[in-house]
Amino acid sequence: MPEAGARPTRFSLIWLIPIIVVAIGAYLGWETISRRGPEITIQFDSADGLTAGQTQVKHKAVGLGTVEGIELSRDLQHVDVRVQMSSRSAPMLTRNAKFWVVRPRLSGASVSGLETLVSGAFIAIDPGRPGAEIGETRFEGLDSPPGVRSDEPGQTFTLMTASLGSLGQGSPVFFRDVQAGEVLGYKLPANGRGPIPVQVFVKHPYDGFLRRDTRFWDVSGLRVDFGGSSGLHLQVESLQALISGGVAFGLPSERRSKQSETAPGGTVFKLYESRQAADTAGYHERVHVVTYLRSSVKGLDAGSPVEMFGIQVGEVTEVKLQIDQNTGDAQVRVAMEVQPERVLSDQEMQGSSILTITQAMVNRGLRAETDTDNLLTGSAMISLSFVPKAQPEKISLEGNAIVLPSQSGGMAGIMDSLSTVSAKLAALPLSQIGDSLSSLLAHADATVASPQLKQALVELNQTLASTNHLVQSADHGLTPFLQRLPQISGQLQKAIDNANGALATYGGNSDFHNSLQRTLDQLSATARSVRSLTDYLNRHPSSLIFGRSNP
Repeated sequence: MPEAGARPTRFSLIWLIPIIVVAIGAYLGWETISRRGPEITIQFDSADGLTAGQTQVKHKAVGLGTVEGIELSRDLQHVDVRVQMSSRSAPMLTRNAKFWVVRPRLSGASVSGLETLVSGAFIAIDPGRPGAEIGETRFEGLDSPPGVRSDEPGQTFTLMTASLGSLGQGSPVFFRDVQAGEVLGYKLPANGRGPIPVQVFVKHPYDGFLRRDTRFWDVSGLRVDFGGSSGLHLQVESLQALISGGVAFGLPSERRSKQSETAPGGTVFKLYESRQAADTAGYHERVHVVTYLRSSVKGLDAGSPVEMFGIQVGEVTEVKLQIDQNTGDAQVRVAMEVQPERVLSDQEMQGSSILTITQAMVNRGLRAETDTDNLLTGSAMISLSFVPKAQPEKISLEGNAIVLPSQSGGMAGIMDSLSTVSAKLAALPLSQIGDSLSSLLAHADATVASPQLKQALVELNQTLASTNHLVQSADHGLTPFLQRLPQISGQLQKAIDNANGALATYGGNSDFHNSLQRTLDQLSATARSVRSLTDYLNRHPSSLIFGRSNP
């Protein structure tokens, strides 16, 4: 029993305050612990822009952790950044995750990370492809942002090239002048030899346009072309490609695209140095042709065009000087690849043999010759032209290559023609011709100055004067006669008319009648002759002296 006089214990409201504080603290502690994720370590080359307790780790601008500390690595070559991640970041911490520092960055013609000028640098995370085991706590940070994010649709391909040029990470990939992806990077071969593999990423839906026979070409920098037909031609894909380089790809030809399959991710393509080289590689039918030249081939090299009537039909693959050790004879062997698909359809190529077509053209004068491709650069080409009145020749085979007859062309052909003309001129007896001309001129001068010639000219003038006087006298004497001839002709016609009237009244078919009829016909013919003579003498009175001229 309680002692007498003791008061009962009562609960004081003052105890509510510490209880509430403890409850709130416990809740906050539990909330903090429940949201607290694993602690990870990220290795960077430098801690530039990172601050312990402030720098955050973000994904799509959402905070996922905070930098707790920054320490140098044991080898003093890197820095180890300790990051306290949140619990919701745990599924992202796999071996596929990538970390990099976002700061203001100039890459090629693009600028990124400008927002960090105000908010400060932060660490970005890309979770990578799902499916990997979670629980990783140590990562190696990237020096620059990755070209492809795990949530960006598209595919990765490999391009093989002999030289990189200005290509680098972040260089754009174009499709019909639209940026369809970018270059992820490259890796040199282990032995330093052979082509260089370049990784490129093509975004969706552009990756669906790639076929197994799709061709990529380099569009880096500014291209200057001194083509013979187009003149000076400048080409630049874009400002970004001009500064940081770039590659482009196009659709295959329509007759090939229907037969080609879509290229899966990881397909390896060849990177051509120009679009022209890529287009040339698209012709699958190749005819090997060889010709031998004995003139200068300066400016002719592998890759030089082969043209017919100004249209490119192939390209030169090899130019090699050959010398016969026994005879000392020298010639140049030029190997070419002709693409008949440039000018012939599939049906035309299947209709007849290439060898038959070539023999027919050679019979009509087809010859191979060197020609100037560009006067400014001095480049040369092989021209397949038809020589007029050329003798038919039988083509031969050198392995699987067709041997075409050749002739001197271009400047060499002109010089050969000039040499031939010069040789013919040198063979002329110019000294003897000069001596004969000098002797002829001397005799001509003596003849002109002789007194016999002068006397003959005086007599000729006297004869012409006498002839002129005779013509004038004949003209004065004939004038009265010519005036009377029309009157005589009229009287004769009147007599013929009277005789015809008398004969008509006499009638009969006697001998007298017939004889008289014949006489009248002769008189009529005589009258017509007199009339014609009168007209002619009126027009040509001098014909009485000089005779009638031939019509």
